[in-house]
Amino acid sequence: MEPSPTADPVVVGVDVGGTKVLAGSVDESGRVLATAHRSTPGRRVAPAMVEDALVEAVLEVADGSRLAAVGLAAAGFVDRAGDRVMFAPHLPWRGEPVREILQDRWGVPVVLDNDANCAALGEWTYGAARGAGSVLMVTMGTGIGGGLLLDGHVHRGRNGMAGEFGHMQVVPDGLPCQCGGHGCWEQYSSGNALVRYARDLIGVEPTVMEEACDGIPDRLTGPMVTAAAEAGDIPARHAFLQVGQWLGIGVANLVAALDPDCVVVGGGVSAAGEKLLAPARAAFERSLVGVGHRSLPPFHRAALGPEAGLVGAAVMAREAARELADQSRAPSSPGSRGSLGSETTRKANPPTNQASSP
Repeated sequence: MEPSPTADPVVVGVDVGGTKVLAGSVDESGRVLATAHRSTPGRRVAPAMVEDALVEAVLEVADGSRLAAVGLAAAGFVDRAGDRVMFAPHLPWRGEPVREILQDRWGVPVVLDNDANCAALGEWTYGAARGAGSVLMVTMGTGIGGGLLLDGHVHRGRNGMAGEFGHMQVVPDGLPCQCGGHGCWEQYSSGNALVRYARDLIGVEPTVMEEACDGIPDRLTGPMVTAAAEAGDIPARHAFLQVGQWLGIGVANLVAALDPDCVVVGGGVSAAGEKLLAPARAAFERSLVGVGHRSLPPFHRAALGPEAGLVGAAVMAREAARELADQSRAPSSPGSRGSLGSETTRKANPPTNQASSP
């Protein structure tokens, strides 16, 4: 579809997860106006197949309007410059110059960051972490992601890879992880872990999940487990209890190290609400050092839900488009590197066919 010459240009954020792509157009108040979904084809395919899914989702959500900028929230290790996904356990990107490839395809500014960093920024700007000085963000989807905001700035670390909490080893020589390690936190507390716990109970205890998957455990999915837990199914609730307990233990370790103002839990698994968060808070309080001698940070569910990542990516994209527009109107300052000055935004060099700023 050809872009409408009269429609206002749209800013789109895209959350690229291990199993799906979620794209959304986002206005300046953080409201998601429209969304589009695509399945991600997995990690054993050509990177172009994932990029095609992103392009399709973004064009669908734009619905004929001109694009102003696109923000990508990627489930993987993004380099400090915001150019490449260096490694993604659930996707085929290995050092792929994702930002440049997609900027060339869309012809508008593109920014790239880790999905949990984007979720943390989205929650700090519009959601559960507004006003907090420091924010610990944990995102639970296929695996676990993490982000840390300090005084409103995303902390990325030396390589841009800070916050990969899901790959902290919590069980020496434990379960194998797709990252190549063993005993990673996300193997015990994530969407994949939830389904594994539930599958192990089929045929052992009476459960409505057995009927849901036609008696074939490999067909059981996360939404089936959540639906069963909401219906009061004891094995499904036990699966959430296990995931929640491991979540609380991991968060306690992170709070002991970082002492943040607040903790926000997001991602698709967080949609289960208190079925997940109640056992997580209990385990957190049992596990945190000095719990009787310190003020505990509030433990929130993400207010933006599973859209937190795309909203944060859109925040970065909108700022990138504005800064590039300002650069085009002003002479270059001495020593300029052409990248963005804000710690919450990433580099978005002008594309060959740059769109109008929002």
